[in-house]
Amino acid sequence: MSFLKRRNFLKLSGLSMLPAVLPLSAAKAATSLKPLANIKNQTVSFTDDGVFYEPAEYLSKLQEINASSPIEMDFYGGGGAVAKLCEKFADLTGKPASIYMPTGTMANQLAISVLAGENTKIFVQETSHIYRDEGDAAQSVFNKRLIPVATGEAYFTLDQLKEAIDYHNKGEVFKSGIGTVAIENPVRRCDGKYVPLEEIKKISAWCRENGYKLHMDGARVFLAMAVNGVSLKEYASYFDTVYISLYKYLGAAGGAVLCGDKETIGHMEHLIKIHGGTTFSNWSNAAMALHTLDGLEERLKQANTKADELFKNLNKMPGIKISAIPGGSNIFNIEITGTHTKIFNKVLQDKYQIVTHARNGVFQIRVNETLLRQSNSVIEKAFADALKTAKA
Repeated sequence: MSFLKRRNFLKLSGLSMLPAVLPLSAAKAATSLKPLANIKNQTVSFTDDGVFYEPAEYLSKLQEINASSPIEMDFYGGGGAVAKLCEKFADLTGKPASIYMPTGTMANQLAISVLAGENTKIFVQETSHIYRDEGDAAQSVFNKRLIPVATGEAYFTLDQLKEAIDYHNKGEVFKSGIGTVAIENPVRRCDGKYVPLEEIKKISAWCRENGYKLHMDGARVFLAMAVNGVSLKEYASYFDTVYISLYKYLGAAGGAVLCGDKETIGHMEHLIKIHGGTTFSNWSNAAMALHTLDGLEERLKQANTKADELFKNLNKMPGIKISAIPGGSNIFNIEITGTHTKIFNKVLQDKYQIVTHARNGVFQIRVNETLLRQSNSVIEKAFADALKTAKA
């Protein structure tokens, strides 16, 4: 079968049979797996932002999704499950257009670069992923200059932003233009703290009045939404572009979606290609994310409500103290005293399918939808047993 005939055949046949489009080894594994519907996963993970699957589970979950509604294949990010996912995010954000990206770093970097145009200055939180965790891509690849604001803080205020812009405008002899203001929300490096909506509103209004573009790194934005009740559409309304991760809590193995106006997003397909990000097919990530997205916001709210009651009861136990982080989303501080933490972790995991990374002193736990897999009474019993068994 020629390449073109093969491509047309795949395009017409779709994904009615999942193993047919998987590599041979993966197809054999998929056909031998039981659907996840018959494998009740009761693991509660206090170490993640969402549900993560082992390879066998991932294949089985895709089979389950495909059995319910056949997954349609995309071609180079167009059509199929990817198109459905992008349409969903465009609707959720209220933006006219959206596009699949292979990584969040690419989504952030392409967004701020296109929004900035010929202008070179990009103002960001000093603690942001764009500034601290993207390999200086803005400078080395896109010829943009990242200017950090509010060192060590989760967010900058409008006054801090104005001060930083004024400082650079007055202090430079040969001035370059200000292109984009980027805000990460919530902020991973600041224990998941989110940016107050009132501050976002003020920054957005002032930036638009002065002609500065705004980008939101919303990789974990659903975690903030579940706590403060702000919708994705409202968050997005204050920004020109918004990026959302597909693997933080949407179950996918990777990928991202960038939403914005048609002109900005219209530049992206070519830019993705020339930066090596175009892949032949992304349906597995898109299908998993689209499936998990359905009802996610409500499940995260339920998990937060459940966690409030759980932590209240756990705090009554001797040797354990759980406290919320002011302005935080899904991350909490926990301290366990008088306990061998390795034994504590082992009892929880081996006996009760509860995963923590307990260590001496204060450590952190994360609330996510896996908390809905077991009742609070069972989790409380597990912690009581682990504390007793691991007592120093």
